[in-house]
Amino acid sequence: MSGRETIAAPVGRFILECRGLRRPVGETRLQVDRIFRARFRSAAFVLFGGVLMAAAAGCHRSPAPDVVATVNGKAIMRSDLEKYYQASLRDSPQQLSAAEADIRRLTFLHEMIEDEILWQRAAKLNLAASDEDVNAKLTEMKLPYTQEEFDKQLKQRNLTIDDLKRDLRRSLTKTKLLNKEIESKINITDAEISEYYGAHKADFNLIEPRYGLAQIVVTAAPSQQTGNLQNNKALGEADAKKKIQTLHNRLESGEDFGAVAMNFSEANTASNGGDMGFVFESQLRADPEAYNAISKLKPGQITDILPIYDNASPGRRTIAYAIYKLISREAAGQRELNDPRVRQAIHQLLHEGQAQLLKSAYLEKLHDEAKVHNYLADQILKEGAQ
Repeated sequence: MSGRETIAAPVGRFILECRGLRRPVGETRLQVDRIFRARFRSAAFVLFGGVLMAAAAGCHRSPAPDVVATVNGKAIMRSDLEKYYQASLRDSPQQLSAAEADIRRLTFLHEMIEDEILWQRAAKLNLAASDEDVNAKLTEMKLPYTQEEFDKQLKQRNLTIDDLKRDLRRSLTKTKLLNKEIESKINITDAEISEYYGAHKADFNLIEPRYGLAQIVVTAAPSQQTGNLQNNKALGEADAKKKIQTLHNRLESGEDFGAVAMNFSEANTASNGGDMGFVFESQLRADPEAYNAISKLKPGQITDILPIYDNASPGRRTIAYAIYKLISREAAGQRELNDPRVRQAIHQLLHEGQAQLLKSAYLEKLHDEAKVHNYLADQILKEGAQ
């Protein structure tokens, strides 16, 4: 598995992502320095207007205390909302205020309502994921772990294997539904690709060479969190040196860079197999030692162990150690439309943009057709008015 291949997320992140509860930060935008690997990022949004309308839409019979919302009469339970809320707190080291906690719960509940709407629509179309689909995905998720490690991941998040299977079934069902209702209807034409290139030709002109890189990083700094699957952390300077040397030896013996990074790197790129994306030459030259090592590599080769310095302190104190892999090197200059990489990048951008638009419209349509009541919103408004 290369550093650019998709890596299965750790269990905790996957549990949130497969329900749509973990959203990337920032607006969707084209990254010019990644035009050959560009992708749209779904921006987090909460339709508070819809929540407020649901809360104010007349008198309703009070639900059972453990029901936080209903979708066409189907209850969403407080216990389920709390499981995913508590799991999300693992990524929030700071203490949330009561208001921040309620905002997060409302956000998660909105996603759970959307999830239930899609589930009911898929059931109508007979698109529910099969047991075979669920078991295959579960087997894929468990591959990087021993059974003991996998069970520990679930226990830390107060989830059972049945909880995970339920979420996998819903995630796979949602994908099947959107593939049928959205993806299958998108057709990006050559004319659209040519039109986009003509309007954005300057974006495909590299003003300087760039390098596609992956990294493995080990740090001696104290930390309670790591980005790797094994939750493996060096315990000090001596341990960091020993660990990075061991990892370098494993790479030299033929182990896959992406797998080693995913399991042992302490950088935030670990979950992507160490993939750093593209780095411009001028950025690399800011660290002459790293530039000299990387510029001598051929694609697929790795560097020796390199120090990472704390440039903010005098004396260039070493704070970590890294191994870099060169994925690709691209010269400066204009990329023409007949370059397959250009066409592929534009096709992906247009496809994902169209998919995002159609998905948003589709979800709004289904939401308008559904009978939804958000009792948590009722409760928050009632308590706020006292």
